[in-house]
Amino acid sequence: DPKNYFELYALPVGIVLAGLGAAGMADFGNLSTMSSAAAVASAICCIASIAGLANQESARTGNMLGMAGVTFGLAATTGEMSAGGAGAAAFEQVGLMGGLGGAVGAALASGVGPTELPQTVAAFHSLVGLAAMSGAAGEFFGNSDLAMGTLAAIYAAVFIGGVTFSGSCVAFGKLSGMMGSAPLSLPGRDQLNLGMLGLCAAGLAAFLDPALAGSAADGAQLGSLGLVAAVSSVLGWHLTASIGGADMPVVITILNSYSGWALVAEGFLLGNPLLAQVGALIGFSGAILTWIMCEAMGRDVVSVILGGAGTAAPVASSDGEVHDMYKGEIHTASVDQVAEALKDAKSVIITPGYGLAVSQAQFAVADIAKQLRAEGKNVRFGIHPVAGRMPGQLNVLLAEAGVPYDMVFEMEEINDDFEDTDVVVVIGASDTVSSAAEDDPNCSIYGMPVLRVWKSGHVFVMKRSIGNTGYAGMQNPILFKDNTGVLLGDAKESCDALKVALHP
Repeated sequence: DPKNYFELYALPVGIVLAGLGAAGMADFGNLSTMSSAAAVASAICCIASIAGLANQESARTGNMLGMAGVTFGLAATTGEMSAGGAGAAAFEQVGLMGGLGGAVGAALASGVGPTELPQTVAAFHSLVGLAAMSGAAGEFFGNSDLAMGTLAAIYAAVFIGGVTFSGSCVAFGKLSGMMGSAPLSLPGRDQLNLGMLGLCAAGLAAFLDPALAGSAADGAQLGSLGLVAAVSSVLGWHLTASIGGADMPVVITILNSYSGWALVAEGFLLGNPLLAQVGALIGFSGAILTWIMCEAMGRDVVSVILGGAGTAAPVASSDGEVHDMYKGEIHTASVDQVAEALKDAKSVIITPGYGLAVSQAQFAVADIAKQLRAEGKNVRFGIHPVAGRMPGQLNVLLAEAGVPYDMVFEMEEINDDFEDTDVVVVIGASDTVSSAAEDDPNCSIYGMPVLRVWKSGHVFVMKRSIGNTGYAGMQNPILFKDNTGVLLGDAKESCDALKVALHP
């Protein structure tokens, strides 16, 4: 990519911060007004950041705008604290906790690789939920005679925070392999969820109007707050545990939305418009992404949000026999065979998956694609919306390796081209290229839109071993098709060898 001179974004950021500092330290202007202006700038930058992150060409600009927005938000908060008469002790506490949190976050994030990013995001979401619960509890215990609106915001923050906290912990466990990916199917699952929601609703009534508790009115509010904290945490755990591993990418976007709504509740609670604005931005963007992901996976968004409500687990055929699509001989291929097929092909599509991220094969794949393109072949990448375990994970890896943006296509843009493609190379993908999603009503991913790689002339699948399955835990029937060859081994080692074989 050409140089973008992103460091120049520091100039307007510095001017705004300098103006805010001058208002606070030299009485140059009104500090409260400058803090409000910085808060508006923060909200605008955060909105523009989301817009910039919508496509690869402007993603870096969007990232810079997001950093500027957060910086403005911190500066505006500091200015408002000063204008509100906060003493040195308050700033010392904020500085200490902020510095400690920043140091811990930087240390943890620096050790996160591309494959651990999804579970790291889930872990950070759990902290947002915990912060919402803690902030709400602090507001409740630190004040008396709270207004009805404030009480409602406290209860909402604890409820949403509890669901987000425990749900994110479960998502982290499933994505990191600490928990099994199979969905939890307790008897009366939907009724349990409804019962817990009913308990939380009853607790809300008693929290807002303690007189409803009768003789126990004195401790009604404290009991209701403890009730919603416990029940919402159990509800979040049950909702997320009831969703299978194949749907975890959607769960991440749902939890992202929940964390945003927790911030909205905190914003109303603390009377902080900026917190509510940014929270709404996160909440709505997460909700929209959840809907897009559910459409891409053929899932009902309401069912996924409610922990699989109204759905039943897939069952095997009544006679216990294996479907014909899972029978036959699996043909293995060598590096030389794949290289010869690529040399003879005019059109090639590469479909990467989670295995590419695990093996860090993106640089070798990028080199292969550029070599083939230089020879006049039509080479493209087909990306499934949930390839990897997090939306956009494969796009980021390919961009890191310098793959031109015009070579990367989404599923809906490229799916109709497989019939006219000579060779498809599948690297570490399984569920997202499985024909069972269209042909086997009894499988867990039936109905999910997939990349129809099996319709091409030749398919070469790179796998560590034949027994390796996708995150849904099922075998891919395209392995048994006559036009499929399986290249066994580590994806990076195979791609390195293939690069040499193409140009010895």
